[in-house]
Amino acid sequence: MSNVIHANTQEFKDLVSNNEVVFVDFFANWCGPCKMLAPIVEQFADKHPEVKVVKIDVDQEQSLAMEYQVQSIPTLITLKNGQPVARQLGFMPLEALEDMIK
Repeated sequence: MSNVIHANTQEFKDLVSNNEVVFVDFFANWCGPCKMLAPIVEQFADKHPEVKVVKIDVDQEQSLAMEYQVQSIPTLITLKNGQPVARQLGFMPLEALEDMIK
């Protein structure tokens, strides 16, 4: 069972409204680097159950992607108290994802 949450806009807003750390992967199904990153995001979620890991499909949730100024994918954003505190673009190894929540 994966710890990764596939969320729509309303579910996402509910998730970030509390004070937990939320790690967001903005992706698209047709994106090659997104597909390469997916198993690493899963691994990250399994290793860090204290972090809510959320995937947002930019094709289905365009307004959310615009709100977070996602212009290329994958875009990874760490939110604390609903505010972005770290942002990275493109494929990254597990260690780089872990650095984003420190």
